[in-house]
Amino acid sequence: MKDFTPSRRSFLAGSAAAGAALVIGFNAKGALAAGHEGGLMPNPFVKIAPDGTVTVILKHFEMGQGTTTGLATLVAEEMDADWDAVQIEFAPADASKYANTLFGMQGTGGSTAMANSYMQYRQAGAAARAMLMEAASLEWAVRASEITIDKGVVSHGDVSATFGELVAKVKDTAEPPTEPILKEAKDFKLIGKDLLPRKDTPSKTDGTAIFAMDVAPEGTIYAVMARAPRFGGTVASFDDSAALDVPGVTAVKQTPKGIAVFAEDTWSAIQGRDTLSVEWDFTNAEGRSTEEMEAEYAAALDGDGPVARNDAGVEEALAGDNTVEAEFDFPFLAHAPMEPMTCTIQIKDGKAHIWDGSQFPTVTQMAVGAVTGVGQENTTIETVYAGGSFGRRANMDSDYHVEAAMAAVALGTDQPVKLVWTREDDVTGGYYRPMVKHRVKVAVGADGALAAWRSDVASKSIFTGTPMEQMMVHEGVDHASVEGVTDTQYAIPAMQVSVRNMETPVPVLWWRAVGNSHTAYAMEVGMDMAAEAAGADPVAFREGLLGGSPRLLGVLKLAAEKAGWGNDLPEGWGRGVAAHFSFNSYVAQVAEVSTDADGRVKLERIVAAVDCGVAVNPDVIRAQIEGGIGFGLGHAMRQKITFDGGEVVQSNFPDYEPLRITDMPEIEVHIVPSAEAPTGVGEPGLPPAAPAVANAIYNATGTRVLRLPMVDAGIEFA
Repeated sequence: MKDFTPSRRSFLAGSAAAGAALVIGFNAKGALAAGHEGGLMPNPFVKIAPDGTVTVILKHFEMGQGTTTGLATLVAEEMDADWDAVQIEFAPADASKYANTLFGMQGTGGSTAMANSYMQYRQAGAAARAMLMEAASLEWAVRASEITIDKGVVSHGDVSATFGELVAKVKDTAEPPTEPILKEAKDFKLIGKDLLPRKDTPSKTDGTAIFAMDVAPEGTIYAVMARAPRFGGTVASFDDSAALDVPGVTAVKQTPKGIAVFAEDTWSAIQGRDTLSVEWDFTNAEGRSTEEMEAEYAAALDGDGPVARNDAGVEEALAGDNTVEAEFDFPFLAHAPMEPMTCTIQIKDGKAHIWDGSQFPTVTQMAVGAVTGVGQENTTIETVYAGGSFGRRANMDSDYHVEAAMAAVALGTDQPVKLVWTREDDVTGGYYRPMVKHRVKVAVGADGALAAWRSDVASKSIFTGTPMEQMMVHEGVDHASVEGVTDTQYAIPAMQVSVRNMETPVPVLWWRAVGNSHTAYAMEVGMDMAAEAAGADPVAFREGLLGGSPRLLGVLKLAAEKAGWGNDLPEGWGRGVAAHFSFNSYVAQVAEVSTDADGRVKLERIVAAVDCGVAVNPDVIRAQIEGGIGFGLGHAMRQKITFDGGEVVQSNFPDYEPLRITDMPEIEVHIVPSAEAPTGVGEPGLPPAAPAVANAIYNATGTRVLRLPMVDAGIEFA
């Protein structure tokens, strides 16, 4: 290529002053494709505007976990973009273009966003970089290899151009490289770097971020639903005369989900609902108390159930003299995200449009398309931010979307209908982490080594009866009921795991960390009990079982080292440890607690170590581990959902008490440097937290906490 060095002025004179944005993404066959906005580009992941703005299209939405920052980082890294010029935008709901490849549909959850998208977004960014360099190379008649890019400026010698100035120079016929060259880790400027400003923070701080609760198109009609106070109940009859007399109430309609009250505003709708006179049919409803359920769970564990794992030699080893036994009780738990369930729907001209912080867009499109009769293909979703979820917004029934659709259909309107759940609606009538009873028996050999482990679990299956049953339930075993046990990283010589699938109309759902939220507790408290029976140090005992899991062993050693394991503690203090593998990530935690003169417990400190592969955003990872610890501790300390006569007893935060700021211990998070592909961090921080604290409480007080919440086991917190 000939030597050519034009002046910056001459370059700009030949550039288009305005034009369409350049978009890069993947076509229906999964190959990289590019074009200018308005052309044939089907599913952009990156959009570069003539003003130099780089917009990253997010196929995973943001509910507080840091997706907006993480995915944008991948693109910006490979493009060498100016972080301040990078914007984010949620992708449209279209599984054919934006599917989570681990789910087979469009969705966010299971700590999969980064694991699913790491290479896709890097490749899209690298392809954009390559195309811009090629355009500059042709324009300047220089070799592309001689061109450099830094913070969105493309340079060669004394000539340079911004991304925006080069967009118009990319020909419509240009094609991105099929396998763009990705950066080596040593060249990263953003990935792995601390304190990169989050992309969602400014708008959430100044109030401009739009959440589902903020949506109010012109002409919106507000609705709330009266639901049966016992799960499985249905409407027998109702009188709406008093409701219709409430100022602001405009209509009352029965739907298959209950009775919808419509009004000019949410408060009027709630007031109207409170005046409804309803007769409920409880023929097929839950009518038991929590105590009655627990008795049935215990009786079920005395019988047989489907076997998830059955190694040889378990019964022989458990017949030995040195065994420990424990029965763990875990309550139903509500998700209780800060923003309750809400969405807005408009059915007009044969189409349904939804505004929502949508976690499973594909499921919602199918469900709403069926209810409204417009079909999935005519159901669109405008995704906005969600104020937390912890699994609640990702149910396979798409419950609150379906309720909104049924309400709109019943009203027969083409105006937008906004359905709002109150906190009480969700706590008393939502979905729950299953109640679980888990019996453990462990044998320790004469040599002090763990010889056998048996776990018997009683729980309602999460996946049975859902579209995911075929994938997640095998020979009567729901993987979610026993994950964290059957796939333990500990080299246990002989292990037996069985389940009892309990029945109740109470709807259950994945909850942050799913089955690991309870199995890790049984495993790690049980492991401490086994270590005590062996007369071994809890950390050393675990290390002896992790020779085949170097990454879990690594975080265990790191957490113990950073926490000063083995160092003396003040009088009345205790230290405990837990390590767990979930969502392909490895986390260990060491907890320290203190007791006062009255025996009350205070959580002092938790040291966590995490190995989640490449740490794309260390600050986000730390925040997620800290948040997971806080979320897990809040539920382990005080929270529970109980039933009396089939009705939920708790209703809001006063009696479903969350973690207080005074409860939160000092937390240190140490991230293991890794070149492995990134894995999840939204959930893995939760499972080890409660058992580490429980083991610390035992170390301080001699009390084994086998029942959650801990206050129900007699633990009083300072």
